[in-house]
Amino acid sequence: MLKPNQPVPALDVALAGGETWCLADQTPETFTVIEFYRGYHCPRCKVHLLDLDHKIKRFAERGCGVIAISMDPRDRAEKTAQEWGTHDLPIGYGLTEDQARTWGLYISESFQTKETETFCEPGMFLVQPDGRLYSAVYHTTPFHRHHFADVLEAVDMIRARNYPPRGTK
Repeated sequence: MLKPNQPVPALDVALAGGETWCLADQTPETFTVIEFYRGYHCPRCKVHLLDLDHKIKRFAERGCGVIAISMDPRDRAEKTAQEWGTHDLPIGYGLTEDQARTWGLYISESFQTKETETFCEPGMFLVQPDGRLYSAVYHTTPFHRHHFADVLEAVDMIRARNYPPRGTK
């Protein structure tokens, strides 16, 4: 289990569009927001990532970098970026099952033909600029997700009050 204020695992992923993203290279003022999503097959993920894409500038105003990552292969990640219309949100792909488990994500096996054989369930992480975990949200299903407006409000409160990470024991 990842604990707040402890270093998070290394994370390097390819991006739809051809670049590479490395967590160790990120230099946010406040947080790196990592949104792990189920994949192209998930209609709830589409709604969720579109909401995040629409709020990218608001996160940037608060000193946060943002990425969405799945276990999808390249072709499905490219479809996600193109067909879902995520214009500003970097879409990472190729997360391995071992990487997903290292981050504590729940793993599911497909039961529908549109799903990839194995995929991670959603999770959102706020990573501090020094690579330590601030907070984590885990889901076991595609339902009842956090709202990014609430995450923005939390970032505002954290910054205004210099609020420390909780759950460190």
